[in-house]
Amino acid sequence: MRVGILGSGEVGQALGTAFATLGHEVKIGTREPGSDKLKAWLGKAGAKASTGIFAEAAEFGELLVLATAWSGTPAAIQLAGPDRTAGKTVIDATNPLDFAGGGPALAVGFKDSAGEQVQRWLPRAHVVKAFNIVGNKFMFRPQFAGGPPTMFYAGNDAGAKRTVKKILDDFGWESIDLGGIESARYLEPLAMVWIVHGFQSKTWDHAFKLLKN
Repeated sequence: MRVGILGSGEVGQALGTAFATLGHEVKIGTREPGSDKLKAWLGKAGAKASTGIFAEAAEFGELLVLATAWSGTPAAIQLAGPDRTAGKTVIDATNPLDFAGGGPALAVGFKDSAGEQVQRWLPRAHVVKAFNIVGNKFMFRPQFAGGPPTMFYAGNDAGAKRTVKKILDDFGWESIDLGGIESARYLEPLAMVWIVHGFQSKTWDHAFKLLKN
């Protein structure tokens, strides 16, 4: 499968490496595809990895991953071109974080979410919220003493969610479908729980798991 990653930060690079490790072709889209950090990433990700501008990555990918900082997400979507996402599954891994007060806080919440906004900005794509509740270190093949952690996901299109579930299986996650994209309203605050615990404990090696009888 061809995967286009929109965003070249740590999350985009981590997910791009993961897809390439599993044999997928990956193109990271960014404003500066020839940057030193991406040259270093290409050296690690292997022959199936490449870089380009946002529009090239969006055109390239059969599956797209949105992995931008929230402040840059609207511009990245416009540079990618919403028409290039039509009919495609778009994994939204963003969190709407606001750093204006010093520490991170949610910029969107209660009656809306980043996931819903992304779906409105990409009306012909099938947006699925996933990968936003854990740090990039654990997005691929997470290893914990208590077994595989749980990744929740949400989206409106059943076929797109089946695709994402298969990806989560391949990445080593237990996964749970939370329904429509409006459930991103709960996943984004859950990411804040992960972040707040990290700051308080000064550790970043945790994840969530849903326990059942």
